[in-house]
Amino acid sequence: MRYDELRELYEADRRDHARGLTAGTAEYAAMRERDAARRARARAILAECGEDGLTPEDLYRAAWLFNHGDTIEEAERGVHLAERAAAGGHGPARWLSAAAHDRWCMYRGLPQRYGTQIVPDGVGYRVWDTDPAVTDEERAARDVPPLAEQRRRAAEMGRTEPQPPMDHAPDWLRAAVARWAAAGETS
Repeated sequence: MRYDELRELYEADRRDHARGLTAGTAEYAAMRERDAARRARARAILAECGEDGLTPEDLYRAAWLFNHGDTIEEAERGVHLAERAAAGGHGPARWLSAAAHDRWCMYRGLPQRYGTQIVPDGVGYRVWDTDPAVTDEERAARDVPPLAEQRRRAAEMGRTEPQPPMDHAPDWLRAAVARWAAAGETS
């Protein structure tokens, strides 16, 4: 059954990402290849079953896989699927819809809305630029912690996690790092 396969893909993704692999390593590259294969299989399942043929929980699982995508289009698909899952009543999808939306903005070089995305900046970690008009109440409605808590988390990551090699960073991140450095805004 396709639903079991989506669950298995999701669980494999969760296990892979829980390992805390460092970008730029062979192990990380292999994980990203497995991510791409999981997204390809999810894409095929969605084409075969149609979104209307999946439960909100299965839409959430597919959204999770696309949220780990590499492209603007994959991030956008993650947003769409997570929003459908949330609208269908799957509670965890509220946070994922916010995170997927933020990632979609980040990949496009735009400020994120909710403050879910934390990135390396060549020195430490920081919350990706965030729309200042969004309130902590709006974040709470999506099960996202207050922005100050996200900033504390980024600072803690800077103290406890190694900085990945920036020469392997995607173009959208390298452009932001250059912008932050020029403005004197690195960690």
